[in-house]
Amino acid sequence: MVKTAIILAAGLGSRLKERTIDKPKGFVEVGGIPIVERSVQRLIDNGIERIVIGTGYLAEFYERLATRYPQILCIPNDRYRDSGSMRTLYGLREAVDENFLLLESDLLYDPLCLGNLIADPREDIVLASGTTHSEDEVYIETDEYGMLRAVSKRPEELRSIDAELVGISKISKETYRMMCEAAEREMRDQPKWDYEYALVAVSAHKPIPVKKIEKLAWCEIDTEEHLERAAAEIYPRIAGESGKGPFSIQRNVLLNPGPATTTDTVKQAQVVPDICPREREFGDLMEWIAEQLTLFVAPKKDYETVLFGGSGTAAVESVISSVVGDGKLLIISNGAYGERMAEIAEVYRVDHEVLASSPVLPVSPDAIEAAIRQSEGKITHAAVVHNETTSGVLNDIEAIAEICVRYNVQLIVDAMSSYGAIPIDMAAHDISYVVASSNKNLQGMAGIGFVVANRERLTKLRTHTPKSYYLDLYKQYEYLKRTHQLRFTPPVQTLYALEQAIVETQIEGIEQRYRRYSESWAVLIEGIERLGLECLVPTEYHSRIITAIKEPDLPGYDFERMHDFLYERGITIYPGKIGKIASFRIANIGAIDKTDIERFLQVLSEYFTSLK
Repeated sequence: MVKTAIILAAGLGSRLKERTIDKPKGFVEVGGIPIVERSVQRLIDNGIERIVIGTGYLAEFYERLATRYPQILCIPNDRYRDSGSMRTLYGLREAVDENFLLLESDLLYDPLCLGNLIADPREDIVLASGTTHSEDEVYIETDEYGMLRAVSKRPEELRSIDAELVGISKISKETYRMMCEAAEREMRDQPKWDYEYALVAVSAHKPIPVKKIEKLAWCEIDTEEHLERAAAEIYPRIAGESGKGPFSIQRNVLLNPGPATTTDTVKQAQVVPDICPREREFGDLMEWIAEQLTLFVAPKKDYETVLFGGSGTAAVESVISSVVGDGKLLIISNGAYGERMAEIAEVYRVDHEVLASSPVLPVSPDAIEAAIRQSEGKITHAAVVHNETTSGVLNDIEAIAEICVRYNVQLIVDAMSSYGAIPIDMAAHDISYVVASSNKNLQGMAGIGFVVANRERLTKLRTHTPKSYYLDLYKQYEYLKRTHQLRFTPPVQTLYALEQAIVETQIEGIEQRYRRYSESWAVLIEGIERLGLECLVPTEYHSRIITAIKEPDLPGYDFERMHDFLYERGITIYPGKIGKIASFRIANIGAIDKTDIERFLQVLSEYFTSLK
C-alpha cells in the first residue's frame, strides 16, 4: 500500500500574474482553501503518511504549511527558475526510496481518484481524462493496450490523441529510478525537461498503464481562466465536498437494498438547465451513458446497452418479453426475484418452466444441467438472478454460463444487486443479456433500467413479433442508434445524475467498490453475531452486499417499531421477503462505509436495550 506522496511545487506560476506576486500558485484559493493544502488534506484522508514537497519559488510558504502538517517534508530546488519539473523530482531521490503518488501542486480534482490509484494493484499508473478544452492540455498517446506511448502539448506530434494528462500518477520505486537515470542523460541539454517526458522515456523499456476516466472533474490552475473554471465548474462537482457545494443536503443512511445512499455530487448533478431530450446534446449524453454501462461488463465492439425510463423490473420485463420468441425459457429461481421473472413470463405467455430451489442456498449447476438436458433441446434461454436480493445469496453465474454454452442456451442474468460491485465478464462467459438499474451499486438515482446485450443476438430480435409496445427491446435499441433519442420521454434529471454516478464508479473502480462493501459486510456480520442475531444464509454463500437476518425472539420486539426507531435516527432498513420466515435485510451498498455500519449496530443495540 502506497504511504508516500510527492508534490511538485517549485514553479513560478507567472501566468497567474498578480495572484502569484506574493505567494506560490499552490496557495491560490478555491473554496476558501489553498489548492495545495486541499491536496495535502485529501492525501492524509487516504492514508498517506509522508508528503514530500519539492519547493522553489517562495518556498517559505510550504515550510510554514509543514509546521501545521507533520507529514510534510520540504526539499527545495534551488534552480527552479531555469529548470523543469523533472529537476525538482530528481532532487528528491535521496529522500524517497519507495513507491509513491506524484501530484502537481496546482490541481483541483475529485479526491476519489486518490483512493482509486492507491487501491489499484498496479505499481505504475498515469491518471488521464477525456478532452477538457483547457487550452493548456498535455495530450497522451497510448498503444493498443492502453499503455503510455507519448505525450505532447502539440497534438500534431502524436499519432493519436487518446487522453489528457491530469498530473496525478502512481510511481513505483523502480520506475522512479529509471526516470532519474533518463533525467541525468536528458537534462544536460534540456534543463527544463518535465517529468512526463521521463515517464515516456521509461515506457520504452517497461509498460506504464494509463488510467483514463473520461469525465473526471479536475483542472490545472495556470491562468486566470483556469481559476474561473475551477471555481465555477469543478469545485461544485468534486466528490467529498458535502455541505460545501451549491447547497447542502441532509445525509440519510439507506440500508435497504436500493435505492442506495448517494453522494451529494450525484444529487446535485440533477440541477441542470432545462433541456429538451430531443436535442443532440442530450442524445450525446445518453449514448455516452450507454457506452460506459457496457464497458463495465463487456467490450463495446460486441455488446450494446439499451436504456429504459423505468425501474429495474421494467428492464427485466423487456428482456423476457422480447428475446425468447418461439423458444422456451428456463427460469432458475431461488427467491422472490426469480419468482417475479416467472410471473412476467406468465403475463406475456412466454413458454417457460421454473427450476425452484432453496431460498437460502445458491442454485445447483447440476440441477440446471439436468433440467436443460431433460428438455431435449426445447430450452433456448435461461434466466437467473445473480445476487438474489431477497436473501443475499450469490449464484455462480460463471458455472451456469458454462452449462448454457455447452447446450447452446442463451443466458439472461438479472444483475440488479451485483452490477457495479461484483465483477462480471459477459464476453468471457458468453452471457447474452445482463439487466440492471441505476439506483443500487452504481449509486445513482432511481428511474433508469438497462439491458447490456450481445449485439449479434440483439439485432436478430428484429424478426420477433413484439409482445410489448413500450418495452420492446430491439425497437428501443434501434431507435436510439438511428435517431440519437429514446422512443419515449426519458427521465432527464435522473440521467444527469447517472452520468455523475458512472464517473464516480469509474474513479473508485468496481473491484475497489466491492472491497469497500465487503469491509462493511464484515463489520455487519461481526456485529449481528455480537448482538445474538442469526443470518438466514450461511456466510460462505453471502454476496457481501445484502444480508438477511432472522428477527430476534425478544419480548416487546416489533419490526415496525425497530424500523421507526432507526428511521428517526437517519437509518433506513427493510423487512425480509423469504416466505413466512420473519426476517429483515441489511444492504451495505451505496455511498456508505463501515463507520455507517458501526453506527447502525450501535443504534440497533440501543433499540434492543430499550426493550428491557
